[in-house]
Amino acid sequence: MHLIQEHGIPTSYLEIKNETEKLGFNMPSEILVCALLKTLAATKPNCKFLELGTGTGLSTAWILEGLQGNSKLTSIDNDPELLEIAKKHLTSNPRLRLICADAEEWIDENKEQKYDFIFADTWHGKYFSLEETLQMLKPGAIYFIDDMLPQENWPEGHETKANELIKNLNDRQDLVISNLGWASGVLIATKI
Repeated sequence: MHLIQEHGIPTSYLEIKNETEKLGFNMPSEILVCALLKTLAATKPNCKFLELGTGTGLSTAWILEGLQGNSKLTSIDNDPELLEIAKKHLTSNPRLRLICADAEEWIDENKEQKYDFIFADTWHGKYFSLEETLQMLKPGAIYFIDDMLPQENWPEGHETKANELIKNLNDRQDLVISNLGWASGVLIATKI
């Protein structure tokens, strides 16, 4: 599995991956990205995490594995079928709160909340509701997005949208950005 040693992979990840493949879900988080999420999560003990786009819970499993101290993770997705897989394998962890909701509506209703780490793995929080999502970051918080390099499942014209997002984020004065041409294309920003 790439350079990831099997003993470092969360058991729940392997179970979720198996069910995800059976379901035919074609937008899973890359394992290298998941491993990086785990490491970054460990840098924020006693913090609030937000994941926009749970999917089946592949990346969620890794974030949970990295949480330290009293850290908590809220993860949002609008697809109940995908969330059922995440619920089945992850809800025994008291640090996790899974919510089935439209991300745009959820962001609008919760924009006063502040987070130490936001993983935007869906269009809302990344391409839509970006400003509201970035306002939810505390100073020093991490904003993390992936799939910024061309993907086979991108709709026509999406590469232009991704490049515009990267430019927009790089032009901001309230973020320090690292745009990594690695794995699926990762961008990590810190709110200043």
